[in-house]
Amino acid sequence: MSIDLDELRRLRRARDRMDREYSQPLDVPALARTALMSPAHFSRRFRAVYSETPYSYLMTRRIERAKALLRNGDRSVTEVCFAVGCTSLGSFSARFTELVGETPSMYRARDHDELRVMPTCQTMVLTRPRKRRDPEPAKESSFGEAIAAAPA
Repeated sequence: MSIDLDELRRLRRARDRMDREYSQPLDVPALARTALMSPAHFSRRFRAVYSETPYSYLMTRRIERAKALLRNGDRSVTEVCFAVGCTSLGSFSARFTELVGETPSMYRARDHDELRVMPTCQTMVLTRPRKRRDPEPAKESSFGEAIAAAPA
């Protein structure tokens, strides 16, 4: 299935909206309107281009932001759940655990001092949620490991 540049721009517009408005109630019909597509066509094309569903992409953005808020430690898990646009604490916790490898409470309680000295752009890359395939908890790379692993 090929994609033309106009369609790609419209899909990118919807993806950018998810990046900006992750805390707002967004659903596939609203995002499809942003991309000027029907909901079914939007979902198919989004998955074909970005290799994940619109819902999965939005939840990954929400979990990414939740990790940043939890690292600060000044909000409860429930407050963070609602701040990032989730409406169910159970669904939020399950998705967080699936992507991060530990519960939001465990993540919040962990020491994150090593990440505080890193530039924000590097912290974002190192802490980006990824779908986990193994049962082991995720270990965020240290700054030194990140530098060593970076291409020369």
